[in-house]
Amino acid sequence: MATFKIEGGHSLQGEIIPQGAKNEALQIICAVLLTSDEVIIKNIPDIRDVNKLITILTHLGVRVSKLAKGTYSFKADIVDLSYLESDLFKQEGSSLRGSIMIVGPLLARFGKGYIPKPGGDKIGRRRLDTHFEGFTKLGADFRYNREEKFYGVEAPNGLTGTYMLLDQASVTGTANIVMAAVMAKGTTTIYNAACEPYLQQLCKMLVAMGAKINGIGSNMLTINGVTELSGCTHQVLPDMIEIGSWIGLAAMTRSEITIKNVSWKNLGIIPETFKKLGIKLEKKGDDIYIPKHDSYEIQGYIDGSILTVSDAPWPGFTPDLLSIVLVVATQAKGSVLIHQKMFESRLFFVDKLIDMGAKVILCDPHRAVVIGHDFKSQLKATTMVSPDIRAGISLLIAALSASGTSTIHNIEQIDRGYENIDGRLRAIGAKITRIESV
Repeated sequence: MATFKIEGGHSLQGEIIPQGAKNEALQIICAVLLTSDEVIIKNIPDIRDVNKLITILTHLGVRVSKLAKGTYSFKADIVDLSYLESDLFKQEGSSLRGSIMIVGPLLARFGKGYIPKPGGDKIGRRRLDTHFEGFTKLGADFRYNREEKFYGVEAPNGLTGTYMLLDQASVTGTANIVMAAVMAKGTTTIYNAACEPYLQQLCKMLVAMGAKINGIGSNMLTINGVTELSGCTHQVLPDMIEIGSWIGLAAMTRSEITIKNVSWKNLGIIPETFKKLGIKLEKKGDDIYIPKHDSYEIQGYIDGSILTVSDAPWPGFTPDLLSIVLVVATQAKGSVLIHQKMFESRLFFVDKLIDMGAKVILCDPHRAVVIGHDFKSQLKATTMVSPDIRAGISLLIAALSASGTSTIHNIEQIDRGYENIDGRLRAIGAKITRIESV
């Protein structure tokens, strides 16, 4: 288990180029299974979760070649479906939640798909019902081995398009169903579909491969099935979650940072949400410039009530950035209520912030009130364990702003979502050291 040693209290300065989007890359890479032609994907982040998925595809028989930094060629012309029943797949698939998205394309192209119960962050229940209800509505048979915790869907006679109203606007669920439906017979209509930019990117890639999808960017997708798809070249968007993390880091450490090439049009309400915390952002072309902050004041509502920041499906505020907002608020002027609606366990990391001197009241598993210090009382260094990706980066930001030297264990969680995070931080002046376990 590797560890970070962080000497906090230093202002940073410089430019940061965001990595490719983790959540998009996981969807896009699974989509290569829909064709036997070559698919080239650019701007793939070099992070643990993505690399695990590429390994799974390699063991499935997909030929993978790295053409340049972040650019890969995939060719799924010979797929070994027997791997899906191997112990190796049960081990590899269960360690990565994103592996669930291989089921849709495998079902579409080969008539069957299997997956062990996926792992991922321990942030509460993340049920898979939406995925499999969608597959069964398309005509697949579902089975679940409770002893081995192994899911399977089969459609030996192919899939048939239909109308479906999803019970929740699940991003991965929508992606999986879309990938299954693009080769189903007839027309599929998906209502209450997720419409995140990364889901839009998947749909645009599938259209480039020959799929017929209407309604991209809305919550109703209409898909006319085709018999085959061809190859394409696709560019992954910059990671909006990492961009939000850098905004929070700049404010919290009172640093002057420029985030390059952020794809402003795909950031939604993220910049405005940070502005509500009093953080100044400047749009310079397609860059975000954050000046040094000596103070930032949380805005209240016009009736004088406390600001609430809550998560919601796109175009609402992404749940992946609530932990960043929470930690940044600990040094703001004023108070804010953080309401995490979508997961039960994502706020439990606040006990470490309280140990560091933050004023946080955890009301229940979903709500926390943060009373900001306005930089009049600096957080104190401590020893922490990263519980998941987003809490981990929030604790790292807290440590970089704190007085003294902090230690963060289990940083493999951070590495799952952030590429070379320590090297990139050192490049703008951070005092951070990675200590590998022996």
